[in-house]
Amino acid sequence: MRTLLQWYRPVWTQGPRTPAQHLLYRFLSPLSELYGWAGRVRIALYRRGLLRSYDFPVPVISVGNLAVGGTGKTPTVDWVARYCQARGRKVAVVSRGYGGRGAGAVAVVSDGRQLLLSPEVAGDEPVLLARRNPQLVVVVAPRRAQGVRAAIVELGAEMIILDDGFQHWAVRRELDIVLLDAKHPLGNGRVLPAGLLREFPEALQRGDLFILTRAAEEVSTLVLPGPVLTSRHGLADRVTALGGQSFSLDELRGKRLVAFAGIADPEAFFHDLRAKDLILSETLAFPDHVTYNQAELARINAAGGEALLTTEKDGVKLRADDFTVPCYQVPLELIFDRPELLTAYLDRLTAKERTMPIKQELLDILACPQCKGAVRLRDDRQALVCDACRLAYPIRDDIPVMLIDEAEKIGEE
Repeated sequence: MRTLLQWYRPVWTQGPRTPAQHLLYRFLSPLSELYGWAGRVRIALYRRGLLRSYDFPVPVISVGNLAVGGTGKTPTVDWVARYCQARGRKVAVVSRGYGGRGAGAVAVVSDGRQLLLSPEVAGDEPVLLARRNPQLVVVVAPRRAQGVRAAIVELGAEMIILDDGFQHWAVRRELDIVLLDAKHPLGNGRVLPAGLLREFPEALQRGDLFILTRAAEEVSTLVLPGPVLTSRHGLADRVTALGGQSFSLDELRGKRLVAFAGIADPEAFFHDLRAKDLILSETLAFPDHVTYNQAELARINAAGGEALLTTEKDGVKLRADDFTVPCYQVPLELIFDRPELLTAYLDRLTAKERTMPIKQELLDILACPQCKGAVRLRDDRQALVCDACRLAYPIRDDIPVMLIDEAEKIGEE
């Protein structure tokens, strides 16, 4: 299957070229129409209220894309989270947790104080985000609305970032950031499985701000229905050993290096390493979200070389003693051409007064953290009351503080 996907990948990005590719493309095209129409119907159900979307009393930002594969969502989420944290907001990232085994309906990867889950359970990207941002709340949840509720009610989040949230309409958002590959933003223009798109291109009309990623070289002239900025990925000038030591990338120049990666586009990583004048004696590409078992580790160790290079995303799943030579993670940096287009949106959201009134739909999903039972709005609208536990949870700046330590014990009314 992996070999077939590698053979078909150029068709996803540029269209069929050979007779065999044309044959498979024609076979898959009707399936693409069905997939695209299923997505169109689903969005229509949300718009008509037949599927429920939840409002929350804090700003929600979605970072997503129209195509499958690596368009730089994790670096963008990292950048947005850091920017909002620097402006005094307690930020939570809510992710699906792709690549992890899952840990129930809602799993807290980081509570903003410590890392609580491994990549095997939570997935690569959530753990990477938590490691890079120790004060960031990171939650994984198959149902995003439940994850958002937990982040706000139980962990005190003041701003939510939906990682890969463009297609997830169960949570309403105030800013939809859509990432597109600068060279092939729509691939061959077809929906899965004949193409790379998750929805028909018309879905771009829902976007508020568009980022063309990997824009160091050729940039598409696609006309988009909103402000557009470009970004490029660059490798940092410092590397970090799996044991935690950090030093200049210059110290690796002249050495015989082996690079490996289990990401959506490993070749882009290898290209960037060579652009740093590093000598790669061998490169090893693994599937995205790969689990490094004994076979993979043996293959890497057998490649030789004086040192190993990999991505931060891979590094969260590895240990120094997995290898016979030193292994270094090369961080990825995100560089925007006009960051003010993005920061203007973020400044408005971070400065926004939290004045959303407590609505019934919010009460429907809130629960007492002690007994997990229902709560009601007190008559003075200054607290939520759990009648079973006789506790009143304060409402501050229109945000319920659902923490047992903050609750006030109440007598019989």
